[in-house]
Amino acid sequence: MKLSAQEEYGLRCLLHMVRQGEGASLSIPEISRAEGLSVPNVAKLMRILRMGGFVKSVRGQSGGYILARPAAEISVSKVLETLGGRLYGPSFCSRHSGLNDECVHNADCGIRSVWSTLQRVIESVLADTTLADLVRNESEMQSWIQLKVQQVLPAHGAV
Repeated sequence: MKLSAQEEYGLRCLLHMVRQGEGASLSIPEISRAEGLSVPNVAKLMRILRMGGFVKSVRGQSGGYILARPAAEISVSKVLETLGGRLYGPSFCSRHSGLNDECVHNADCGIRSVWSTLQRVIESVLADTTLADLVRNESEMQSWIQLKVQQVLPAHGAV
């Protein structure tokens, strides 16, 4: 399992905006330089994030992009869903059916149980994690996320 570059870079762009402070307007070239990404890639990401309702574009000399809502109101799960979708969604099995129209394990599948449980656990953690939460330093974040996971796992029947 891995996140796509689009998901990782989009999240990084948003976090850069959060670190600049509420209401700070940043241009695509500024975000590009700060995150070490190409201008066209950042432009594409900002378009997706704008269409998803996470940022607004501001016109004028000091224009650029600003967060559409406070960072504490933007869940990581919604951002990742907008940038790339879910790890395991309703159409997963039909996309991986092999040569047939339907997976040969459609009636009884142990793998599906693993993916759906992982999706629920991941979604629980990410839905309760906001952009404001991610601004912690790495050490603080490791402690915080361990507590989050411990809260979620008992609710899902500890895997």
